[in-house]
Amino acid sequence: MTKTILLSASILFSGFISAQNDHSHTCSKRDAFGPQLKSASLSISDIAETERYDVHFYALDIEMTNLNTSVGGTGEIHGTSRETLDSVLFELYDGFTISDIRLNGTSTPYSRVGTAIKVPVNIAANVNFAIAVDYNGTPPTGASTPFGGSGMSNDSSPTWGNQVTWSLSEPFSAYEWFPCKQSLTDKADSSSVKLTVPDNCMAGSNGLLEATIDLGNGTKRFEWMHRHAIDYYLISVAIAEYVEYNVYANPTGAANPILIQNFIYDNPATLPNFQNDIDETVDFLELFSDLFGMYPFADEKYGHCMAPLSGGMEHQTMTTQGYFTKGLTAHELGHQWWGNSITCASWADIWVNEGFATYSAYLMLENLYPNETANDMFDKHDNIMSQNGGSVWVLDSLNENRIFSGRLTYDKGAAIIHTFRFIMDDDAAFFQALQNLQIDFADSTLIGLDVKEALEVSSGLDLTDAFQEWYFGEGFPVYSARWNKVGNDVLLEISHTTSSSTPTFTNPLEVKFTGPFGYDTTVRVDISSNLEQYIFSDLGNVTNLSTLDPNNWVINEVGTIVKDLSFTTSINDLGIYTDYIISPNPSNGNYLIETEITGSHSFRIYDTRGRLVQEGNFSSSTQIDLTSQMNGNYILQLTTENGDARVKILVKN
Repeated sequence: MTKTILLSASILFSGFISAQNDHSHTCSKRDAFGPQLKSASLSISDIAETERYDVHFYALDIEMTNLNTSVGGTGEIHGTSRETLDSVLFELYDGFTISDIRLNGTSTPYSRVGTAIKVPVNIAANVNFAIAVDYNGTPPTGASTPFGGSGMSNDSSPTWGNQVTWSLSEPFSAYEWFPCKQSLTDKADSSSVKLTVPDNCMAGSNGLLEATIDLGNGTKRFEWMHRHAIDYYLISVAIAEYVEYNVYANPTGAANPILIQNFIYDNPATLPNFQNDIDETVDFLELFSDLFGMYPFADEKYGHCMAPLSGGMEHQTMTTQGYFTKGLTAHELGHQWWGNSITCASWADIWVNEGFATYSAYLMLENLYPNETANDMFDKHDNIMSQNGGSVWVLDSLNENRIFSGRLTYDKGAAIIHTFRFIMDDDAAFFQALQNLQIDFADSTLIGLDVKEALEVSSGLDLTDAFQEWYFGEGFPVYSARWNKVGNDVLLEISHTTSSSTPTFTNPLEVKFTGPFGYDTTVRVDISSNLEQYIFSDLGNVTNLSTLDPNNWVINEVGTIVKDLSFTTSINDLGIYTDYIISPNPSNGNYLIETEITGSHSFRIYDTRGRLVQEGNFSSSTQIDLTSQMNGNYILQLTTENGDARVKILVKN
């Protein structure tokens, strides 16, 4: 199935999270399985040929064991022609022996060059077809593939001793164990995986376990059916001596309890060690359903298969996971919304998968373990700022290390989502945008700019600058502040330089002031340039500017914070105020601004907490209506090409 929206041309791959604690990404797929870069040796023309048809269904009926990676059986691709076809091209590892290929049930000739298999056909446009491949053999190891890594692994758990065979196809290793088309934007509508394994083993995969059949010859067949759209790399298998441990989630609005099906090592010590951690999945699934919308596969299941990998891989409906900590479990569960139900349309936009899954784990902490959120975001910022540059969007999409960057893809990816949420300053609108994305792009793919549009529609804001600075841009701001208190007015100047090529960051910023006896107050200021001045009235008995960005909303470093007693400029003497007439003042909320200065002018009005109330542009005069605002003082900032002026105005109804 193909449903592509705003597709970027870049094609690469994503990573998966791995952490030995809840605040770090100490390992990546690259480290655990060797480098995996692209689809073996398909030529550009071969890739183009695969785009001549849509995949609708994958069916695997294969025999495997937990003792090695050997695969034998039948793999089917069901599709529809997009145009008249004289051949159908797909991929399969060239080390497999093929005993037969059938087109619509009839044996057919084929050609095979490397991993590309081409079946001659005579199919008109918009016609369904089915290709079945009988094959057997051993998938490649990391040393035998052109770029390292393997789609199928076998190993024993160093902690628990269980031997496991498991797949990990992301980004382009699915062809190493079943015939497929490896295109992000062509999701199959559904998949079937039938696994025949030794009868002392269990086999996990996607969707619902519809049957377990004892074949009477020392083997059992586990028959899994998944009736949702799925990308090729999310189809999975895991075979081991497991025990099954199930729990159920009951998110608000669910028609029925949702099964969380866990295949845990058949070691008497394993389940007791992880049971409480696994049980937390219930709370996480219920929380994410509230935040993002109902769990996308509620009519089937969620679950885990254990395998000896140092992290997890978000296989659709059944994550393959090496251990259980709340950060790892929440991240992989978050992928079911961010990466599985909706998937990045290009690997340059891996942020859609990994940034949002990482932020899902943060939201889990925020809602269920709030005392841990400050350290979590602080640690992310610290890691991000360990180097000065780097964008979230992947410019060098052939650089494997960049794709799997824990600093940029995971941590900065999550941190800028937090910043966008802060800019919106409306959690209802923010989470509504996330839910809208889950509805609008369900079973499909999207890019980062689709997220921008959803946030804009929900908030009414223009986030062009925010995305240019934080998503496509590099680096972070380095803020400095000077301030003084003159009478009841607090004067504040915020300046910033930047760590890299992005010259200015125009996001809001929180500023925390403190006073005697534990008094504190935090104001929010808007930043539109590298030097800004503000005046606040009635902040109380503040005696110190304590910190900038106290709640870690923005990736930033703080330079200097000084109280400057020479900073005593009167509010009515800041530059060009005398060139304007503001009348009446005080007023009931209606003001007339007039000037004889030619050119363009703009105004901004802030309340005494520094919050933007109104803004606009004018030439020689303009009317301002504040009648809907509360009585009190406001700051009117006037701007021309000659500079800024600020004046205090009073609304008195």
